Amino acid sequence: MPDLLVSLHSAKFEELRSRRHVAGVSIRPALAPEMALVVDWVREHFSDNWASEVTVAFSRHPVACIVAVENGKLLGFACYDIVARGFFGPTGVSLDARGRGVGVALLAAALEALKADGYAYAIIGDAGPADFYANAAGAIPVPAPDKGIYQGMLRRPKPASDH
Repeated sequence: MPDLLVSLHSAKFEELRSRRHVAGVSIRPALAPEMALVVDWVREHFSDNWASEVTVAFSRHPVACIVAVENGKLLGFACYDIVARGFFGPTGVSLDARGRGVGVALLAAALEALKADGYAYAIIGDAGPADFYANAAGAIPVPAPDKGIYQGMLRRPKPASDH
């Protein structure tokens, strides 16, 4: 999966900012006392690696994690400036909240935070759904022949199968 580049001064970014609101959903910075809940949720729905990155987001001041909440229920999250300066991610939305614009709203809020911190561009590292980011934010692939910052990262071994 490629790293992607997003201009935070483009017309496409301005269009994305207008999609920051989802009816009935609060898109807001996470609060420090929510750390255990958010980290556990990310671990349960996504991965240990992402839970580690979210923990780092909560160590930042202000917290570098945006959450989507509806009726007291966590729907999704987005982190920024965690693995490297100017990086967006990780981000994820619960299966039952997908297709409602929550992911786009989280992306918009996190990229807006990066712009407010003085960045002109954001990097989406090892982007899975590249088409989503291209359509939502005008992201383009970074022309690099290798894996980038995640190359050589330690990973938990997969359990052996009985088959």
